[in-house]
Amino acid sequence: MLASEIIQPSIPVLHYDDTINDAIDLLQQNNIDHLAVLNNDSYEGLLSMNELLSAENADIVSDLSDKFMHISVQQSQHFLTALKVINEAGISALPVLSQNKEYIGVVTHSTLVQNLGIFLSTDMPGGLFVIETEKHKFSIGELCRLVETNDAFVTEINTYIEHISGQLIVTFKINKTEVSDILATLQRFDYNVRYYFGEELFENDLRANYDNLMAYLNV
Repeated sequence: MLASEIIQPSIPVLHYDDTINDAIDLLQQNNIDHLAVLNNDSYEGLLSMNELLSAENADIVSDLSDKFMHISVQQSQHFLTALKVINEAGISALPVLSQNKEYIGVVTHSTLVQNLGIFLSTDMPGGLFVIETEKHKFSIGELCRLVETNDAFVTEINTYIEHISGQLIVTFKINKTEVSDILATLQRFDYNVRYYFGEELFENDLRANYDNLMAYLNV
């Protein structure tokens, strides 16, 4: 998924000759804290609501040119790159430019988070595991094989190095919610399972027994 594919065309831009009051109104109407500034269709930078509200001796947007944030991503960059840039900059909207530095549009923080949810398949049911291991010992292939021996498969996997311990933290999701068999397999192969989320077989058995008891009492 590229930045150009999730541009929000409804988000307007500011122009050099817009008045400060009009610019503030535009940001408020769109419930956003940052907008791109254009000068004769040329992208000049990003301007924040805070800078507009604190403006002194300024009548139009161009008077605040020294306050513009010169930040953007190219249309061909992955949306995760855009998410990294927008988070590090602490902004609500990120301009997207063509290879020729022409302004195309913006992606918003909320849109990036929504697409991150899609990317991570958060709307799909399934169990979730978090394991920790040494980096040189970890094999994605082995992990997938162990999961597949339990008639399941990995639908999503993410890793990062924990700063304090130096351990590789692996978070992965499977395609079924029942996790007890896979948990037992991981523990049998000496995986350190930090967390897991899903249904366990004994919980299902307890529920079934409870349902059977209620049915018997209702006879």
